[in-house]
Amino acid sequence: MTQPLLGKLRHISLSVKDIEETARFYEQAFGMFRVRQSNVAVMMSDGVVSLAIISSTKNPNAEEREGLHHMGFLIDEMENAADRVLGAGAQYHGQINGVGKGPATERKYRDPNGIVFDIVTREHAERVWCLPQIV
Repeated sequence: MTQPLLGKLRHISLSVKDIEETARFYEQAFGMFRVRQSNVAVMMSDGVVSLAIISSTKNPNAEEREGLHHMGFLIDEMENAADRVLGAGAQYHGQINGVGKGPATERKYRDPNGIVFDIVTREHAERVWCLPQIV
């Protein structure tokens, strides 16, 4: 039996050599817009799903490799979601506290194949991605 939907795919993070070139590509090809930017990352969105483009050479979280870095899921409540993903076989990978403009938290896990994903609350996603409303 399929479980009820726990969360929505909120963002995908790519690790690349040239963040500016990659950001320009997604602007020109898909009309994505920049939400935030630093010297190690560009955060973009299409208004529904966000794209984090991180430098594989300058960002300490990028592990100096190119490709999919992680996926992020928007959830309603942290503890129930954490219990559910662990119960499904995920392995805890760490958490980041106080990201962006306030005391928000995201928790990171690895799926059974080792792919990293995070779960975040609506409050966190709105603060980090600076979007007024998340669909």
